[in-house]
Amino acid sequence: MKHFLVRDTTQGPMGKEFRIGLVLLLLAITGLIVSFSHPYDNGSKPGSAAEQNWVDSVFASLTPEQRLGQLFMVAAYSNKDQKHVQQIDRLIRDYNIGGLMFLQGGPRRQARLTNRYQAAARTPLLIAMDAEWGLDMRLDSSMHFAKQMTLGAMDNEQYIYRMGREIALKLKTLGVHISFSPVIDINSNPNNPVIGNRSFGENKEQVTTRGLAYIRGLQDHGVIAVAKHFPGHGDTDVDSHLALPVINSDMARLTDVDLYPFQKSFEAGVMGVMVAHLYVPLIDTVRTQTTTLSRNLVTGLLKEKMGYRGLVFTDALNMKSVSNLYKPGELDALALAAGNDVLLFSEDVPVAVQKIKEKMAAGVISPEDVDQRVRKILRAKYWAGLNRPQSVDVANLMQNLDRPLARTVQQEIYEHAATVVKNEDDILPFSHLDTVRMATITVGMPTGNAFGQMMQNYLPSAVYSIPNRYAPDSTFERLLPKLSLYNTVVVSLHNLNNTPVHNYGLGDGALRFIKKLQENPSMKTVVVVMGNAYALKHLEGSRNLVCGYEDNLASQRVVPQVLFGALPAVGRLPVTVSETMKAGLGLPTPDFRRLRYATPEAVGLDSRVLSQIDNVATEAIAYAAAPGCQVLVAKDGAVVFEKSYGYATYDKSQPINNETLYDLASVTKVAGTLQAIMWLKDEGKINLDSKVAEYMPELKATNKKDMTVRDVLMHQAGLKPGIPTWERTVTKTGLKPTFYASTRTDEFSREVIPGTYVVGTAEDSVWTWIKRSSLLPKGKNGKYPVEYSDLSFIVLKRLAEKQLNQPLETFLQKQFYAPLGLNTMTYNPLQRFPKSCIAPTENDTYYRKALLQGSVHDQSAALMGGVAGHAGLFSNARDLAILMQMDLQNGRYGGQRYFTTPVVAEFARSQAGGRRGLGWDHGDPTKPEGPTSNLSPASTFGHTGFTGTCVWMDPENKILYIFLSNRVYPDAGNNKLRQYNIRTRIHDVIYKSIITDKGKS
Repeated sequence: MKHFLVRDTTQGPMGKEFRIGLVLLLLAITGLIVSFSHPYDNGSKPGSAAEQNWVDSVFASLTPEQRLGQLFMVAAYSNKDQKHVQQIDRLIRDYNIGGLMFLQGGPRRQARLTNRYQAAARTPLLIAMDAEWGLDMRLDSSMHFAKQMTLGAMDNEQYIYRMGREIALKLKTLGVHISFSPVIDINSNPNNPVIGNRSFGENKEQVTTRGLAYIRGLQDHGVIAVAKHFPGHGDTDVDSHLALPVINSDMARLTDVDLYPFQKSFEAGVMGVMVAHLYVPLIDTVRTQTTTLSRNLVTGLLKEKMGYRGLVFTDALNMKSVSNLYKPGELDALALAAGNDVLLFSEDVPVAVQKIKEKMAAGVISPEDVDQRVRKILRAKYWAGLNRPQSVDVANLMQNLDRPLARTVQQEIYEHAATVVKNEDDILPFSHLDTVRMATITVGMPTGNAFGQMMQNYLPSAVYSIPNRYAPDSTFERLLPKLSLYNTVVVSLHNLNNTPVHNYGLGDGALRFIKKLQENPSMKTVVVVMGNAYALKHLEGSRNLVCGYEDNLASQRVVPQVLFGALPAVGRLPVTVSETMKAGLGLPTPDFRRLRYATPEAVGLDSRVLSQIDNVATEAIAYAAAPGCQVLVAKDGAVVFEKSYGYATYDKSQPINNETLYDLASVTKVAGTLQAIMWLKDEGKINLDSKVAEYMPELKATNKKDMTVRDVLMHQAGLKPGIPTWERTVTKTGLKPTFYASTRTDEFSREVIPGTYVVGTAEDSVWTWIKRSSLLPKGKNGKYPVEYSDLSFIVLKRLAEKQLNQPLETFLQKQFYAPLGLNTMTYNPLQRFPKSCIAPTENDTYYRKALLQGSVHDQSAALMGGVAGHAGLFSNARDLAILMQMDLQNGRYGGQRYFTTPVVAEFARSQAGGRRGLGWDHGDPTKPEGPTSNLSPASTFGHTGFTGTCVWMDPENKILYIFLSNRVYPDAGNNKLRQYNIRTRIHDVIYKSIITDKGKS
């Protein structure tokens, strides 16, 4: 075995020679050192004939000094002035440097400079970036994926491969060939100030498997991966950017732990490795001798003993741990003499070239070694495609960088990383929402943050934001009295940092506040750390603790979904935080099948096609088909599109938002009455083929004595579409005083519009008129025709209330709306919401003589006090979606069963091949512009509403579509929504967005 002599004046050279030789011997004995080769990484091994010809040709065209230039990779910026640009130009022109490492700037600026520099280069440049977690590590206006601690928490490394793929594709779009990633240091020191959350964790096997997945993701898609920081930077407590860390590892740790992921990455064919700036006495005994300059380490251990043949990069040569010890230029020459191939971030190329020449003349560096390294670099350039001209498409750059699939990968990472660390109160995920009185407190974030908004998507409640994470005790003390109203408090900690000495950005006031909350026995507190997992050690006393690892839009959207069971918790701590919170800890939580929020691509829809909904909705508003609307699309249980357009009125004074309530009109039939009828059927309390008169004996003496429940549901019981109701309560001069009063009394208790109240017996009057009404004539087959009728659902409401022995609205609220967390779904919304939250409908000039805003539009429903079987419900699109998703899932939602049999499927099934189900409606394939898209399957079911609403569910593709508008404002005669076929055209867009196998990217 070859030994590398190191002189030590304190103990004598022979002792140290033996020590280093013993290290290498042990490495060989443990089997860590193996020889291998990779088709791209052996600079002396011929590749294809085309590659060999290109490398030989380029090499032969270079002068010796130009060949030396290929060894340098210089730092370039796209946010600096013209002087910097000209300096890079000179280095390319005069020294033929081999590459550039781009640092801070922006994508467009970097792309323009890349094209400029490549055009000026005699030998094409290798372009590199630090992109460990995406382009935004260095560039503004760029996507952040995830830091490696987050990746280490995941339950499946396939998502790391996908992240590597997406980063590679973005880098290639930007003209970048090398990513200085992944970090495969094993982070065993919680006080490490430079690695920390850049490491996959502390377990060597997990670090290795995740690192290899990242490497494959990059290199399979054309970008050279560089594993770092050899021989392992994980067990340090000094930042090598500022000073030289010392690694006092013993032989066992070095061989069995730190070098393990590097060796495995070499075997897997990683094309580059970066040598750290460290001092490892075990390897090199020269005081302050950094590993970058250690021939024992770079040539002896890395290249000869571990058999690595890929590109060896120095860490940045401007880092203070080495640059303070040497003059510019000297450092480069020493690094090259140690065995490094690429000199990264040289601070003075001209001087460095001269120093290298001097060492070559002195025989320290051989020309053959230089030539071999230059050829290795040229082979890497050939692999990167630089044998052909390359140019970045600047004009389309941002569009090309914005791959929708990348956003999907980004969210999937956080979905699989979020970790429930403690759940001692067995409170997670939140269930039985009707029993939860919740407040959310976001510390370190301004009002309106994504975390608080997503929490409210599941349970509308108070959100208190404290922007200053270091807020004083007084700020938190003022909040305490307000929290007495709640039995559950979620405290999320944001805007943290990665500095152990500063408690990772946790404020003392916030920590004391959390402790006080946890002392309250009547309140359950859940603490969410949206940052470094090591910060958890300062929350050891928390009974319910969740780690989100990072704080960005994606993570803030994901963690609340985990809290409410829309997503299961599957992550595990990648590092040991304390004695009670060790690596591998993670409490799995169930998937409650609540609607989650995802990107369209996550469920097989094309977001760019889906965005065409914008065009149709904007057209509707421009043509005055409606002043505004809400559109929601869900697939496979995930909301992938939720957007509001326009205003409540044409004067544009009140913008529509996702919380705006709309009058659902006839969608009430399926969102209200039909839910109760299905529940009764599910419970065995009604028989669909029984006569309605069996449940309501008052019909036995009427012409309706023989109609069955099924016939009523299918609109084939002979009931007329409608009969005069409200018309009987008015005269030419106004409202009849026997029916209406201007003040609320026990007799006149139900509001028709603000300031007008209807007599309590009005609903009984309507029922009497229905009982006395004539039926439609029967057809030649002796059966009643199918004729859509509001009367059917007035009858069904009456039936339901008789069987339930309670008002319909009371039952629905208790059985469905409250447990589902439907805050906006309600009858008579003015009892709970101000007018400003509700879109107005018609300016009623013939009945109530007022603009209707929060009062039901349907006149018969108004006469019945706003609660009718056929109309009366108000809601926003989100709450309607939750109810409909429960139906689409046959009664399963939020960890509860609302139906125990497949009753929804039974009711939704088309009857006798027609467009009617049992209460549900279907599309009309006989019409080219029917209520549903002709691209949707025949099994699609739902309903429309007169005010400009619809809901459609596709059980085959698991698609849910909701459209809400107030097209009747200010005149119910406005039929432009139907004229321009707005609702159906949006439905068309949804089906056109389905990604086929051919269209997958």
